[in-house]
Amino acid sequence: MLVSTLLRLLLSFFLLFNGCNKEVKTSLIPFNSDNIYYQGRIDTSKNHADLMWSGTSATVRFNGTEVTAILDDEKGANYFNVIIDNDSIRVIHLSEGKKTYTLADGLPFGTHTVKLFKRTEWDKGTTKLYSLSVKGKFLPADKKRKIKIEFYGNSITSGYAVEDYSGKDRPDSIYTNNYNSYSAVTARKLNADYRCISKSGIGIMISWFPLIMPEMYDRLIPNDNTSVWNFKQYTPDIVVINLLQNDSWLIKKPEYSEFIHRFGSTPPGEDFIIKSYKDFVSSIRAHYPDANIICMLGNMDITKKGSPWPGYVSKAVEQLNDNKIMTLFVPYKKTPGHPKVEEQKAMADTLVKFIRKNILTNE
Repeated sequence: MLVSTLLRLLLSFFLLFNGCNKEVKTSLIPFNSDNIYYQGRIDTSKNHADLMWSGTSATVRFNGTEVTAILDDEKGANYFNVIIDNDSIRVIHLSEGKKTYTLADGLPFGTHTVKLFKRTEWDKGTTKLYSLSVKGKFLPADKKRKIKIEFYGNSITSGYAVEDYSGKDRPDSIYTNNYNSYSAVTARKLNADYRCISKSGIGIMISWFPLIMPEMYDRLIPNDNTSVWNFKQYTPDIVVINLLQNDSWLIKKPEYSEFIHRFGSTPPGEDFIIKSYKDFVSSIRAHYPDANIICMLGNMDITKKGSPWPGYVSKAVEQLNDNKIMTLFVPYKKTPGHPKVEEQKAMADTLVKFIRKNILTNE
């Protein structure tokens, strides 16, 4: 009796010890697996996924303890957020070339979600995603979202210098973080699928470089003038346009090369400004006939008291005579430089409230 009891105890201990020390198998999926949930305009036409635009992301769910990715960064200037289980974030700085990166490890065995989110802008180079692997097993992607929302914007929407509190708005990409921009925060608050078409310094009529939004908005590859985005691949419920901040500065600089290139020696007048804005909004409407379009300004000095730009936008929207095109002017933040994290969050709160009141009325 005693011997058989001891044998049973020894057998139970052996099985328990073996179960605890059994090595978890590694599972691998390629870039084009259905188990990856992508957000953003991403080129998957080659043997990898190209992450270019601000805020593009890849999310996986798995049962396991660790996830790694094979990435190839063009310049070594990109930063990504790794969001683990929606409650912790780590930042990784990619080096130039193809390497394996550990996104998360040491997790308790169980179900986890890990998102790889591009903080930086497309001028920092393209990041190629080849594959993801986990210690454990991949689970089907959770792609359920209430709505789809797409943003067109400049540095404010990109999250440029959002984390630079030096007062200098330094261009080093570590200070840019699209995840903390009002656009990305708004999408998270609304549980929306998120797309961001933006570039610091860009305008509708003139930019700080030889490219304006009407020339860029319909591209898959932002810096390739032969690249064409297929708008049938993605139809947002809501489009937010937050532009003209750079135009408002640059039309006052007749000596600037881009001013001369775009306008010659004569600055644009009110009619030209209104028509340019109206034409861009019309081009968005042509691609998305049923979307709600929010023509937004703020929160830099374009909405400062006495600014004529809200009036220009109001007149353009009035002339479009479309009850699904509306305006939202976020008050001037009354601080120098680009909006920081707290100011971006305040702008997101304003936009979310506006959307819930005017569009998502059944929420």
